[in-house]
Amino acid sequence: MKNTREKIFEAILPSMRDKGIKFKLWNAFLIAIILWGLYALWIQVTVGHIVTGMRDHIVWGIYIVNFIFFIGLGYAGSVIAALLYFGNIKWRTPIVRVATVMMVISTIIGPIYIFMEIGRLDRIHHLFIYARLQSPIMWDVIAVITYLIGCIIFFYLRVIRDFSFLSNKEIFSGFRQKLYRWLSIGYCEKPEQNRLLKQSNDILGVLIVPIAILVSSILSWIFGMTLRPGWHSSIFGPYFVLAAIYSGIGVVVVLLYIYRSIYKLEAYITDTHFKYLGYAIIAFGAGYGYFTFSEYFTDWYTSKEWNARLIEKLFDPQQYGWATFFTTVGGILIPMIVIGIPQLRTTKSTVVVSLIMVIAMWVKRYLIIIPTLENTLVPMQDLDPVVSKYSATWVEWALVSASFAAFALVFTWIMRFVGIIPIYTSSELEEGARIYSNVQTSSS
Repeated sequence: MKNTREKIFEAILPSMRDKGIKFKLWNAFLIAIILWGLYALWIQVTVGHIVTGMRDHIVWGIYIVNFIFFIGLGYAGSVIAALLYFGNIKWRTPIVRVATVMMVISTIIGPIYIFMEIGRLDRIHHLFIYARLQSPIMWDVIAVITYLIGCIIFFYLRVIRDFSFLSNKEIFSGFRQKLYRWLSIGYCEKPEQNRLLKQSNDILGVLIVPIAILVSSILSWIFGMTLRPGWHSSIFGPYFVLAAIYSGIGVVVVLLYIYRSIYKLEAYITDTHFKYLGYAIIAFGAGYGYFTFSEYFTDWYTSKEWNARLIEKLFDPQQYGWATFFTTVGGILIPMIVIGIPQLRTTKSTVVVSLIMVIAMWVKRYLIIIPTLENTLVPMQDLDPVVSKYSATWVEWALVSASFAAFALVFTWIMRFVGIIPIYTSSELEEGARIYSNVQTSSS
């Protein structure tokens, strides 16, 4: 066991101590984007929401699009990690680490964009002082906070053993060593500790999946409980859950490939990982494609004028037709064709179509929000396009870009701190807990 751990440690050590020029330039690039976003935020706070494209009729913009996208990635991370953990999948190790880190970062970044949408941040505390439990928005606030706490605990429980191992490595600085030792909370691989840790992992794993599904469903209910076309649908709950997991798998594929390529981790992140994740993309892509077809078909078939105007807007090449075409072809058809045909399916092709799919899923969130808000019950054809149409400004794009830069920066530094490959495997923990249970049974 120790030899295996040492080999893993030696493999991930370059990523944990990288001080090369490329690493520094990468960090400087991300920090520059974040600073640009902070400057845009200062402009928005001091000048007001007039610097954005949001107006009285289109009250939500790409901030809400970003919120839905990132919060969906957070849900996906927990579901992927928990299902692989309980499924006792032998090749799960690096995927679970990436999924749990993605889960925590996305769940923190996503809700920040709700604050960007609010005009009076100085009154944000009113949300808790004058909360109305009848409001689905309040349900979402409670659910997201609960889920975030669960995510942090779930991730922490899975890295305690690695902290214990790293605390004994003199190759790290004294402060870093002390921090590892403090975070390991006295773990020293005792059988009783393994048993308690496994029980905690099992309990959190059981709880985190239904909480993730519930929180994603509550988010969808905020839309589905309105009477607007494109939103008022009973399939929005499972549609949001499926879309979140689908896009989350794509992000995991891209992140795994980047780290494998940069730090030469082919021995631990193998082609088999990408093949099986590709199969998952096909399965969830088929389900997501079915829900997408049902969404468009039912709105079109009802022939209601309000719904018909939305469908026309979505499929008109002069409006959102090309975006709809991209989300359908790039987000559903291309991944299923490329990964589904063995002659086309390679590790690189899986990564490329996953990246295209993730971009298409972000655009799909845009199509869920903006066209519906532009399609009001009272016709607005005589109004100024500045009021009746939405177009994101540089301030909004700067803040959205900052979110992706922040995700990449935090992910880079978390992986630098804990490593992308868990040093202690889940099978070791399960075996240790099993041995302890057998000893206790024999003693009694």
